[in-house]
Amino acid sequence: MTRSEARVKVMTILYQININNDNHIPYKIDEIINENNKENKNFINDLVNGVLNKNEELEELANTYLKDWKINRLDKLGAIILKMAFYEIKYSDTPNVVAIDEAINLTKKYCDEELAKMINATLDKYLKKEEKRS
Repeated sequence: MTRSEARVKVMTILYQININNDNHIPYKIDEIINENNKENKNFINDLVNGVLNKNEELEELANTYLKDWKINRLDKLGAIILKMAFYEIKYSDTPNVVAIDEAINLTKKYCDEELAKMINATLDKYLKKEEKRS
């Protein structure tokens, strides 16, 4: 399984967790990960747990850099994809350009072109601000 395919698994897992939370359905993260994943377990575990553990911080980042929007206005998948990208940029060894490209591809495939443009602009704005700080 490629990392691109693993990201689809992560997105699916996070979506399932989100739906369970919205509907107050009890779950165990490890069980959801295991039923959705047979390969690339370390990458998937790290990304799923990282996004969940840093959820508030990732939402704050998104709200800071989204233009005239808040993350809760995005559809569930769009919000998940954006948080995954922010997590990979901030906390993983994934090159920034790869994290952004993967987020855009996921958004185009599972959401729509306009949201892909918004996510691209949001992540680009964040990276430009970070470059100025360095």
